[in-house]
Amino acid sequence: MIDENGTQVGIVPARQALDMAREKGLDLIEVAPMANPPVCRIMDYGKWKYEQGKREREAHKKQRSSEVKGIRMRPGIDEHDFQFKLKNALKFLKEGDKVKFTVIFRSREITHPEFARRSLQRIAEASQEIAVVEKAPSMEGRTMTMILSPKTSTPVS
Repeated sequence: MIDENGTQVGIVPARQALDMAREKGLDLIEVAPMANPPVCRIMDYGKWKYEQGKREREAHKKQRSSEVKGIRMRPGIDEHDFQFKLKNALKFLKEGDKVKFTVIFRSREITHPEFARRSLQRIAEASQEIAVVEKAPSMEGRTMTMILSPKTSTPVS
């Protein structure tokens, strides 16, 4: 048995251990039931449970989940529109999010996928300092997609 200060009391009968815990107004908690003899501890279980929840909430605050932001384009995108979408993508990557570029083909645009591939390649080259190509440009039906992920997992603020 271990008392409330963390010192070992020794092997104590269960009835006597319960009486000691009640005298101090605390709980008797079985810490290691598989040990021979089982190890018990005198502690305030409600206070311990509260502090454990507090630690979990604090750890949860520090976590940041990475989102996948989507940017849609057309194969014949104009230079200004291209720069605008590139600027947004770089902002998302600096915040620690992944970016999925989708180039959508309409009607006969699909006969020239090299235009879209060239645009996606320009984006990959422009963002190579802060991003890595997670999924290279590939055709999926009438769309071409590419996924970029930030090089560092922590967001830069």
